[in-house]
This record gives sequence, C-alpha cells and structure tokens, in this order.
Amino acid sequence: MVTHLRPANLAELSEAVREGPQRLLIAGAGTATGWGGTPTDVDAVLDTTGLDGVIDYQPADMTVAVRAGMPMADLQKVLAEHGQRVAFDAARIPLGATVGGLVATADGGPARHAYGTLRDMVIGITVVLADGTVARSGGRVIKNVAGYDLAKLFHGSLGTLGVIAEVVLRVYPLPQATRTVAVERPPDQGFDLAGQIVARSLEPAALEWYGGRLLARFEGTAEGVARRVAALQAATDAGWSEVDGAIWDEVADVALGAPGDTVFRCGTLPSRMPWLAGRLAELAGAAATVTSSVGVGVHTVRLRSGDPAVHAATLTTVRDEVAGTGGSTTAIRRPEDVPAWGPPPPAVALMRAVKQQLDPAGRLGPGRFAPWF
Repeated sequence: MVTHLRPANLAELSEAVREGPQRLLIAGAGTATGWGGTPTDVDAVLDTTGLDGVIDYQPADMTVAVRAGMPMADLQKVLAEHGQRVAFDAARIPLGATVGGLVATADGGPARHAYGTLRDMVIGITVVLADGTVARSGGRVIKNVAGYDLAKLFHGSLGTLGVIAEVVLRVYPLPQATRTVAVERPPDQGFDLAGQIVARSLEPAALEWYGGRLLARFEGTAEGVARRVAALQAATDAGWSEVDGAIWDEVADVALGAPGDTVFRCGTLPSRMPWLAGRLAELAGAAATVTSSVGVGVHTVRLRSGDPAVHAATLTTVRDEVAGTGGSTTAIRRPEDVPAWGPPPPAVALMRAVKQQLDPAGRLGPGRFAPWF
C-alpha cells in the first residue's frame, strides 16, 4: 500500500524524508505526472502542496521568497497587487502548477525568449536531500552544499535529487501595455526573419513560430510598445498585422495537449527549427503542430489523437535524430509502449554521479530517468 505524506513546513518535510518509507515519489499539483519515466515500486507519495504561501516579500527589493508548494498562479496574484510579476508563462500555470514543480520540470513558455527559464529567476533555493538534510544556496543561505549550484542542479531533476522546499525569485514590473503582431512565413523564412529581429535589438518579450506564422509580443509602456512595433514594421517590411493576445492560449494548448495526444519538447540549436518542422511534416503530416521559441531553440510538438503507431514512430525518430545533433527531447505525453527517454546524453555519466552523491540509495523518484539511472 502506498502511503501519502503531506508535510506543512520545512521541519515536517525534513522529518518525512528522513523517517519516511524507502522509495518516495515527489508530487505537487499533479500537472506533470506524465513527464519522464513512470515511477516504479514507490512506497509513498510525498505531496508538497502543504508547503504553501509567501515567506517574505519586499516589493522594493524586487524579490519574493515562497514555499515550493505554492501555485504559481496564486503567487502572480499576490505580486500583481504591487504591480509586479514573475516573468514566466508556462502553459501549466492556470492548471495550478506549483513553483517547485515548475522548477523541477524545467518547464517554460514563450517568455523564455526575453527572460529565460525559471532557473534564471531563482536567486535562492532550499531543498531537503534524501537523508533529510536541509541545504540552501543563493539568497537566505544557512547551509550550502559545497560545489553545487542547487537551483541549476534541481532545475529539471523531476524529484530525483531531493525535495524543493523554498524558492527565492526575482520579480519584474507588470507591463503597462502588451501587443502581439504576426506575419505568415514558412519555417525557413520565419527563422530568417526572427534572426533579423534579434539582430536589430527590437526586444520582443516573445518571438514564436506557430501555425505558419511568426508571432512577436511586445511589452512595456504604451509609448515604448508602440515605438518598437513601428520600428519592427519599418525595419523588416514584412507586412505584420496585429492579432488578439488570445493567440498565446493556442500556443499553450500545444504544450498541454489532450488525452490521446503525444506531446514532446525538443531543445536544439535555433537554426534547426526549419529542419524539425519539415521532418515532422514528413513523419506525421497535418497531425503535427509545432510551436517554436525561434531565438532560443526550444520546440514543442503536439501530435493530435490518431494512429498510435504514427505517434510512436514520430517521437522515436525525431528524438533519435535530435540526439544525434546534440539536442535533447522531453516527452510530456507519450504512447504507453514508447520509452520516456531516448539515447542517453553525453552528460549521463555526470548525471549518474550526482544522483549517487545526493541519493546513494536511489530513494527519490525511482524510474523517472530509466534507463539512464
């Protein structure tokens, strides 16, 4: 029988990990249960949603410390009362995704173009290691784990290295105005046009190729946004038209998918975007929808409900080919008979060594990165 643990504070969390059953699955709001490998032989689920709320918030300092089980949407509401935000727009946020869960999955959205990932906004983190030790790095330091940047180490760790307990984040002012413009372009021309925009320092908050169009979102003061949109029109002469901001909900839907879909995210060199779009058209045709943060090289693919064999072949082929060029792929939704992970990355030996160092008994998240470790 699987036990359910739900600590309400850091001391309870440390005790639950130290004294709890042998093999623990770390869980938050449950918005990313399909990410990575299927957990195996779990003795207990450690639910972090009891670790909720703001610890310390000084708007003038532009930082906020929160417990990791706090939903990001709730945090954004608190910050908005003071005209601030976390500049982060992962699709799972409206579903209740927690701050710690978003760090642990290395999730992100189109705002990664200007602001990076959540890892780039973490200035302090507190974690509980597999033996119950509380460790901190960055802001509010009490005890460091020598040699490790815990924020970077735990970003994308899927609950296999320890439990994220508290996070200190950098915050930004809420924009006074937001405008999105779009232009139809095939993948190769869309990539070239994006390159022009980046080279001219027009500073879009998001630059995404989706549905055969290049989307550019500008944020800031009303005057500043108008000036940059005008500069974009003048500099590129591309025939941009303004579109409703709801287009970004469609982009988010690609990352969320639906039952029966296959969804995966590839990280490549930005220049590989046209190749990936073309390859998906060859393998899956109209079933494939791609949204790509063009300047960053992060591409999210949705294969809509259809032939499972086509889904399996497409994911396997693309994952292997992306790995062959030094890229990576994370499965978000996948057919049951397809492994969660493809060829191991060059850094797999380092990943195993870190796992051995922080969780030598293999207690946390068993199976999440199988067969790598």
